[in-house]
Amino acid sequence: MVHKEACPGRKHITTRFYDGDTGNNVHCWDDKKANNPDTDPAWRGDFQGLIDKLDYIKALGFSAIWITPVVENISGYDYHGYHASDFSKVDPRYESDGATYQDLINAAHAKGIKIVQDVVWNHTCNFGEANLFPMFEKEYNTIQDLGTSDCLKRVSGPLDKVAPDYDSLNPDLQYGKRIEAMKEDSNDTENVYHHDKSLSYGSYTEQTGQMAGDCVDLNTENPKVNQYLVDTFLKYTDMGVDCFRFDTEKHINRWTLNKAYFPEFMKIDNFYLFGEVCSRRREVMNEGGPSDSCFFYTWQEESNAPAWSTTDWKANYDTAVAQWGVWADAGSFTNRSDNAFLNGNAYHAPDYSKANGTGVIDFPMHWNFMRASDAFNTAKGGDAYYNDATWNVVYVDSHDYSPDDCQRFRYTGGEAAWAENMSLMFTFRGIPCIYYGSEVQFMAGAEIDVGPNAPLAKTGRAYFGDYLEGTVTASDFGEYDASGKVQETLSNPLAQHVRRLNQIRRAVPALQMGQYSTDGCNGGMAYKRRYTANGVDSYCLVTVSGGATFTGVENGEYIEVVTGQTVNVTGGSLTTDSIGQGNMRCYVLKNGSAPTGKIGQDGTYLK
Repeated sequence: MVHKEACPGRKHITTRFYDGDTGNNVHCWDDKKANNPDTDPAWRGDFQGLIDKLDYIKALGFSAIWITPVVENISGYDYHGYHASDFSKVDPRYESDGATYQDLINAAHAKGIKIVQDVVWNHTCNFGEANLFPMFEKEYNTIQDLGTSDCLKRVSGPLDKVAPDYDSLNPDLQYGKRIEAMKEDSNDTENVYHHDKSLSYGSYTEQTGQMAGDCVDLNTENPKVNQYLVDTFLKYTDMGVDCFRFDTEKHINRWTLNKAYFPEFMKIDNFYLFGEVCSRRREVMNEGGPSDSCFFYTWQEESNAPAWSTTDWKANYDTAVAQWGVWADAGSFTNRSDNAFLNGNAYHAPDYSKANGTGVIDFPMHWNFMRASDAFNTAKGGDAYYNDATWNVVYVDSHDYSPDDCQRFRYTGGEAAWAENMSLMFTFRGIPCIYYGSEVQFMAGAEIDVGPNAPLAKTGRAYFGDYLEGTVTASDFGEYDASGKVQETLSNPLAQHVRRLNQIRRAVPALQMGQYSTDGCNGGMAYKRRYTANGVDSYCLVTVSGGATFTGVENGEYIEVVTGQTVNVTGGSLTTDSIGQGNMRCYVLKNGSAPTGKIGQDGTYLK
């Protein structure tokens, strides 16, 4: 596992972040439909842009970057990377001379920043996959070839006799017939894809049916598919990728993942994997019961679970379907864990004997984050279901969704609520993650993803690079010199807020890796955290957006890191001052692991 102190992280759609090399810009086929002009093609940002602006990310204090999938893609609107046509190749539209994927990984590591690669094992694009189901090859053009887009050429493959002629000017031609043919027993004779014809949420077909027309569902129970995916993605870890964010995790059965996929990646030292179990509900239990709930995917299989077959895909498929049914009832899952919780004031060694070694995005918190207090209370009520909720990746909005109240739009709660959310995220349990631009409320209120039905510039996936023009040099995390537009961006109240939160989190191990408790923490969002391991003992008391009284806490001298105030506790009780929305107090017990004074500079909210 990668250590939690290696985070928090930033989420970027690479093509929309910063354009470091205009020579590799290119339109998607559907750019014309979307009215994306030559000045803003869908494929715009690139690896050179990320390399150029690593210091911006470090200046904000972030130590990990989650980037969209890097593999070769084919679809009418494939700038986001989720329509793979060749898992084994990096899409050349990201790369430049001196800015290959390997160059990006090396440059990030040189600055102490880790790379989180988004990976998709659930599906391919609807044009096949070059090494499993070859149908077409991509031919690339650049924006300099005015009026042109990337084209395809036919290759010999499983559908060579039945695939329709392809008109490169109309990539949707015969679309339905092509997908239908891909899922017929007579054509897909090796069962590379699942052949189920429909998907019903809350049933096993979530994991065997096709999620969307451009996402043809791979037969992940097929040993051939399994071996190819494992071998291929291990090569990315060999390049130095530190972590995978695993897309559409709930659309693959947990038994399949635990038996045939996860174990191969858990062998890698200092590597982490967390998954997207999309559950757009305010409760910890999703619509399909445990089988498609976030917490479920953090656990091993039961000891009596069937074995994986290395030869019989149908046996694996039948087992996966049956395993969905085993866990479909809300009462069927009885595992509980105290790995996230303090025992009184004491930290205890986590018990990972039933863990599968992976984590998840905290969708219940995310879905409740229109109000930080709702997210906090949801977590408190559901954390025992996870094997260890301190590994949950926590965000407010993403490239797909915002919280329940504004689902399809970039967060609309306003600056003070954003500051409050961030104060909670960076001090409560879990690994915080910020979607690019949230530090300046970028495109607040804009619909995040409308497909090719509006220019990207009007959506939540607009190009961010205009905010990054100028120079920035980070001497350390949260320490920098900047000029030009990027200096103005970094000076934004929310940017300074998240910068200081990163500085505080980095200085207090309990905030990075500690267990928590709310016992004796009397306030709206008040909690205590502790981490005691590897020669470190870090203990702190935190309250967000309001005062609190803590009882039954450790006696001793505390340093409050926002104000620099010192308090001596002798009777196990500490009462804070009254603070406004977005502000916080973090009292750290003084010892060899504690900071010595105030951390960072006062801003609009932390003061």
